Amino acid sequence: MNLETNDNAGKIKVGIIGCGKISGIYMENCQKFSVLDLVACADLNPDRAREQAAAYGIPRVYTPEELLADPEIRLVLNLTIPAVHAEVSLQALEAGKHVYVEKPLAISLEDGRRVLEAAKARGLMVGCAPETFFGAGIQTALALIEEGAIGRPVSATAFMMSRGHEHWHPDPEFYYSPGGGPMFDMGPYYLTALVQLLGPIRRVAGITGKALPERTITSEKKRGARVAVKVPTHVAGTLEFHGGAIASLITSFDIFGGSTLPPIEIHGTEGTLLVPDPNTFGGPVKYRRTGEETWTEQPLLPGYEANSRGIGPADMASALLRGRPHRASGELAYHVLEAMWAFHASSDTGSYYAMQSRCERPAALPTGLPPYTLD
Repeated sequence: MNLETNDNAGKIKVGIIGCGKISGIYMENCQKFSVLDLVACADLNPDRAREQAAAYGIPRVYTPEELLADPEIRLVLNLTIPAVHAEVSLQALEAGKHVYVEKPLAISLEDGRRVLEAAKARGLMVGCAPETFFGAGIQTALALIEEGAIGRPVSATAFMMSRGHEHWHPDPEFYYSPGGGPMFDMGPYYLTALVQLLGPIRRVAGITGKALPERTITSEKKRGARVAVKVPTHVAGTLEFHGGAIASLITSFDIFGGSTLPPIEIHGTEGTLLVPDPNTFGGPVKYRRTGEETWTEQPLLPGYEANSRGIGPADMASALLRGRPHRASGELAYHVLEAMWAFHASSDTGSYYAMQSRCERPAALPTGLPPYTLD
């Protein structure tokens, strides 16, 4: 891996491609981390790039091609729509840039492999959201598991129960088209958290369905428009982990009356651990040991409780400068991508899907460091 750097004062110069809704929190937080120097942004819509640059004090506004041609920029944050994640990542890698991409890594397994192979061939890093597992909530849960607070993990449950996005999102059509659906939209958060807590996945059994053939948009600006549902909107199944634990996971856009199911529970030989929503960075984290009648709320480890998107690229930049592995790695993202496809493939074939990829369980985040530093 190419770890040579000409960056000043231990900073990596960063450019963002894709200035849509999610970009704001990255632009805000990237400027807080001591290892990142956000110098440019780009979008196919130049007005949107200029607006975001003005709002967040980003000095340069480029076209995507200009950004990739800037020799000072070493790390590209790919915040484009999922349909072009792989295409833009490959362009950045071909330009000699390290890449951090919003989830998912790619729409297809083939494209995901192409991204990882291109990075390996060029000695470059690939990272991928979600980075919420860096948050104090999941890191506290991980510490409790590693300390043996609930004994050996033997099972887990995870639920993402939603009515879908057409009632709030201004452009919800994507969520019901190929590459969308509840598993590809929210599955990365749950699966990444489970891999962080339980390790890599061995095999998957899944079944899929959809409640409605079309959805009616009730949000503005497209109120009343109808959207054909082209993907499963309810995905349920079971995962077996290499460590022996078995988890049940449901992701759904078909929960029209609400749900009280918890986001994630980990069940061990000596107790149960309640893990917070993996789409957040904070808590609460609670556990109850065998024989106890009440839940204990565990104080969160010092770290990142607020929305800290940008910590993944920061960890990647820190790893680049210091020659260590980064946590939100391309290999982790590909493993999660394969697991998402596995639910659908298992449902289609009526058989278990044996995972072909395997990743390292990400290292726990260090504690006791100053804010917005990672080493």
